[in-house]
Amino acid sequence: MTVLTIEQLEDHVAEGKTVAGLDLGTKTIGIAISDRGFSFANPRPVLKRRKFTHDAQDLLKALNAENVGAIVIGLPVNMDGSEGPRVQATRAFVRNMEKLTDLPFVYWDERLSTVAAERVLIGMDVSRQKRAERIDSAAAAFILQGALDRLQSLRQETDTDGSSFP
Repeated sequence: MTVLTIEQLEDHVAEGKTVAGLDLGTKTIGIAISDRGFSFANPRPVLKRRKFTHDAQDLLKALNAENVGAIVIGLPVNMDGSEGPRVQATRAFVRNMEKLTDLPFVYWDERLSTVAAERVLIGMDVSRQKRAERIDSAAAAFILQGALDRLQSLRQETDTDGSSFP
């Protein structure tokens, strides 16, 4: 497994594959899946966390069913840009997954993703109870959509200047 930058991602995903977005929480793992054109992030049901071995098996099974070729994982950087314990836990999760899969990972700054996801759910008039059930997948979709939008931006830069990604 490899950790890539967003600029490298598209070159490492096989034709016809999707990209997954993950929001790694302490109790759940929020999941979102892209379409094959890397345009839209679609939330999926959350995985309830137990032990790492079970979490990894459940996650890999879900990703295999969705034909995933790469994973964008939210990196919970502090508002001042520093890295705290949650960033360390996310990096440890990726290091442990490295032993179990060849899927490449991309870290994506997830600052305010949960806040943005909650605002969207409130705007959709989703009840407090249902928001609690859906927030992590909505946050995963927000994280993935940010990465997909960046990929789209990179494509447009390539189209206008005729060169490839940096």
